[in-house]
Amino acid sequence: MAHNDAVPSDDYDAANPRWYLATRLRDVLLHRWSADIQAIGVHGSMAHGDDTDGSDVNVLAVTYRAASGPHATLRRVDGMLVDLTVVSGEEGLRRARELTPRWPLVADRYVTTTDLFDPHGWFAAQRDTHLGKLAETRPGEFSGLARRNWCVASAAHVRAVRLAEWYDTDAAMVLMAEARLHTAMVAGLLSRTYFRNRADAVRRTGLAGADMTELGETLKAQAEDLTARGRPVDGPLSTLFE
Repeated sequence: MAHNDAVPSDDYDAANPRWYLATRLRDVLLHRWSADIQAIGVHGSMAHGDDTDGSDVNVLAVTYRAASGPHATLRRVDGMLVDLTVVSGEEGLRRARELTPRWPLVADRYVTTTDLFDPHGWFAAQRDTHLGKLAETRPGEFSGLARRNWCVASAAHVRAVRLAEWYDTDAAMVLMAEARLHTAMVAGLLSRTYFRNRADAVRRTGLAGADMTELGETLKAQAEDLTARGRPVDGPLSTLFE
């Protein structure tokens, strides 16, 4: 469901309150900041067409210039959580060319976005820019990013084990959730797989229900894989900056 007309289209499902709210927000943005707005789109479950009553309304407003147009905001409207992100067109394309340790959690919004207003095809340019970056990226860069996530996951796992030994189970559960997520991102980076969100990441990698022992075994296997790829997780000080 893509729309690239200069005049925003209203052929979204009027019976869907999330789409109705998104189009209302689009109209407000275009009315108040018509000279600043370059494109407006939604990402997340709405862009994939499987949103439910508990889904957020994730809207991206693209401006012609930095520090112009509306401010980013996060709040509930009519009982639905609205997450409005604002970025300039130049900055948005720069981010689409950037790879970070969080790539498995952010790539989906670069590749899958449904536009509400996009007369010049900015969202297509964002997608092509990101896919072009992936095509030229060497495997070692993904392995390096994966190692960073592995270190975070391993540290959280070690602390969770210690807290469990001290019977601080609540804090241990929080750290286990962090460890599972970063372990899932390691898997995503090593396989160049991106996820819809954090829950999708741990579910698709089979880590959602992993206990401390299972997670420890997964981290050990990932460490061996990273070493085989030339990105060992441990080493002498002289290798710190490699």
